[in-house]
Amino acid sequence: MITQGLSRRRVILATAGTMLALLLAALDQTIVGTAIPRIVADLNGLDRLAWVTTAYLVTSTTMTPIAGKLGDLFGRKPFLLAGMIGFVVASAFCGLAQDMTQLIVFRGIQGIFGGVLFATVFTVIGDLFPPSQRGRTAGLFGAVFGLSSIVGPTAGGFITDHFGWRWVFEVNIPVGIIAVLVVLAGLPFVRSKASWRDIDFYGAVSLAGGVVPLLIALTITRDHAWSSPEVSGLLALAAVMLAVFVFVESRVEHPIVPLHLFKNATFTVSMLVGFLTAFGMFGSILFTPLVFQGVLGISATNSGALITPMMFGLLGASTATGFLMRRIRYYRFLGTFGVIVMIFGMWLLSQVSPGVPEWRVVASLIVVGLGIGVTFPLYLTAVQTALPRQYMGVE
Repeated sequence: MITQGLSRRRVILATAGTMLALLLAALDQTIVGTAIPRIVADLNGLDRLAWVTTAYLVTSTTMTPIAGKLGDLFGRKPFLLAGMIGFVVASAFCGLAQDMTQLIVFRGIQGIFGGVLFATVFTVIGDLFPPSQRGRTAGLFGAVFGLSSIVGPTAGGFITDHFGWRWVFEVNIPVGIIAVLVVLAGLPFVRSKASWRDIDFYGAVSLAGGVVPLLIALTITRDHAWSSPEVSGLLALAAVMLAVFVFVESRVEHPIVPLHLFKNATFTVSMLVGFLTAFGMFGSILFTPLVFQGVLGISATNSGALITPMMFGLLGASTATGFLMRRIRYYRFLGTFGVIVMIFGMWLLSQVSPGVPEWRVVASLIVVGLGIGVTFPLYLTAVQTALPRQYMGVE
């Protein structure tokens, strides 16, 4: 741990700065969702609606494991600061975009730094706190994510209705400046003996070469058949590049993703559950506003407010789970329960039709939030405890 020799005040400051960095990235995820219908209308880009999100997800998904490994090698603080500064600058450019092409490009750049942030903030928990305190801290970090999710949709709708959609990006600037100053003051820098020769360049390139065409292929299925040459070609390219990535990772000294970690059941199950819960969380945040505004005819402000109960469920369940883990011996069953609850909530959302009353959609969202809130701190803490510290960024 890097907290040895640090004062309690310094540890609190470092934790607060990291939480602000998480708030910065998470707030953007939720605040933009309610503005997307207005963005599409203003920039005449309904045909490229999905790319506003896909560009961000492609770059952030690719960057997250790479940044995590670099943080293991060179320390967290430089990447946390670079991630926040780059994220804020990219947010400003998103707000200045004059057409969909510019917005998509700037969202892609923003995703690069968003990936750095998400890779770094949760690993800092393992750096700052012993295993006995990580569950509670992970619950608090989940609460920060939940808080941003509570504030984000309502704030995004209000800002969109009263000031315009561009301000949903500019609001990141003051939060980012405060976060940078707090991290500079509180988080210690740990010097590393690693050099640029330890970076897995071939692994990074092959990973990007596999993830990018995969996500693009899945995105264009909205207007291309699965059997079309475009989709089939991209999926084939992704399969080849991911196979190359596995080959490379099995032979380099410092792989981005050490393949032997998948022999650890805790790691494998945590990765699988994290992948599935991401469907529930981001699917609900991004597409439910479209249902409220496009199908049920609700304003952006009100659609954001109607998503808020989901985040209360996530916030409460996440915080409670972090504390319960210290008191329940077989806490892994909490994760099973959380996944079942989330799946049930997603099934309820799949039954939504134009004649469904608003309260039923809200109730379904609360169920999804409860399920996600249980799984988040549980698996994060479990995998950090199960693996050696040098793999913290991989998690």
